[in-house]
Amino acid sequence: MIKIFSVLILIPYIIVLSSCAIGNNTVFIPVPDPNYFRQEKKIIEIDNIIETKDGQSVRNLPVWLLAFINGGIEEVEQLDAYSDKYVFIGYSEGVNFTSLRMWADHFTTRDFTILAAERIEKRMISTAVLYPDNEYGFFFETAMKNAYSTIYPAAVKEDTYWIKIINNDEDSIHREIYNFFVLITIDKTAMQDIIYNMLGESASAVTPTAAQRNAINYLRQNFFEGF
Repeated sequence: MIKIFSVLILIPYIIVLSSCAIGNNTVFIPVPDPNYFRQEKKIIEIDNIIETKDGQSVRNLPVWLLAFINGGIEEVEQLDAYSDKYVFIGYSEGVNFTSLRMWADHFTTRDFTILAAERIEKRMISTAVLYPDNEYGFFFETAMKNAYSTIYPAAVKEDTYWIKIINNDEDSIHREIYNFFVLITIDKTAMQDIIYNMLGESASAVTPTAAQRNAINYLRQNFFEGF
């Protein structure tokens, strides 16, 4: 069975309900662990790689994949080749090579939309002081619905790559697992224009409170800081 991971999986929030009302019964949430706000990263031990798309040597791993393994998306985006782009990496693992290859070969713009939406969601939450539905009101739900239906024509599937690793399970069973990666990039300006418009349309579709409107305006003005 193939495990398909969208690189940015939302970690469930633990809402702490205070016994005392704060302000007008607003519920504050604890700040998530800093690692939650880091871009996606797949931890792989290089020594566990026994085969790659290019053979048995790991010396030929693509620069982008090596950077992703070592430091996640943030390190990939620091490479000169991607200085003016946002980088996304789709990831899937399993034992069925044929199915995984089909997944990688047929990775579509719709799949990219999901990766982008998850990154947008994480950015919105990182700015919020309150639980997002309190912080932004219906804008949060509206924006996320729009995010999951937005298409990015400028997104480019630049590369696909696979490796095979020895996976040591907790029960000490050695299994050979294939890991497939799909590299997608998009021009920063192109993606920013689309997201700015999407956020604007979402804001126009709701009637927030004054405090929520301030939070929404702040988010829109600073959205790409740390995106």
